[in-house]
Amino acid sequence: MTDQDDATRKAADLAAARIEDVRRRIGQLDDDALDLLFREARTHNGWLDKGVSEDQLHQLYDIMKMGPTSMNMWPARLIFVTTPEGKERLKPLLMEGNREKTMSAPVCAIIGYDVEFWRHMHRLFIRDTSGMFKDNPAHAETQAFRNGTLQGAYLILAARALGLDCGPMSGFDNAAVDKEFFAGTTVKSNFLCALGYGDTSKVFGRLDRFAFDEVCQIV
Repeated sequence: MTDQDDATRKAADLAAARIEDVRRRIGQLDDDALDLLFREARTHNGWLDKGVSEDQLHQLYDIMKMGPTSMNMWPARLIFVTTPEGKERLKPLLMEGNREKTMSAPVCAIIGYDVEFWRHMHRLFIRDTSGMFKDNPAHAETQAFRNGTLQGAYLILAARALGLDCGPMSGFDNAAVDKEFFAGTTVKSNFLCALGYGDTSKVFGRLDRFAFDEVCQIV
């Protein structure tokens, strides 16, 4: 066995031990956690005058980055718009109905995806799989969009887990946002997510959801 093989085996053993430790300590989330993340969580349209710190954004990222993706790829690219100057750059690129609520949020995250994420696969996966994507840009973009969207969902759950509220939205000019915030890169914008502490007086009533039997099958 080579030194590299030995290191790989030790890393796998450590991962298995940590999983078993978590399983011993935590069987499942309690009702309060499920309410916070899903059942009573809401999309917010207004915000309290309460800031979100850079430390909170770092903590949010450190949680969301642990969510699973295909082959551990990391296409998501994030810009946290927090300053008045940054918001003024973003404002004209939003649909009219999204401007006020986005400008009043402490943070608006621009969730993008890098279509050349494959350049980092030698670092992120157990072997270099960049060749699967380098010469097939359509496949690369499909994977980047799919996994980058998944990572955007992890951002929402991480934010809620930290006690923040979220206002995800897609009402903006993607091409204009790409030009303004991602110029000179291989990153494309996906969606936006306002972050902060929601003003509960501005939430909508709970809208309908499909029942299990309407959209699910067990085969």
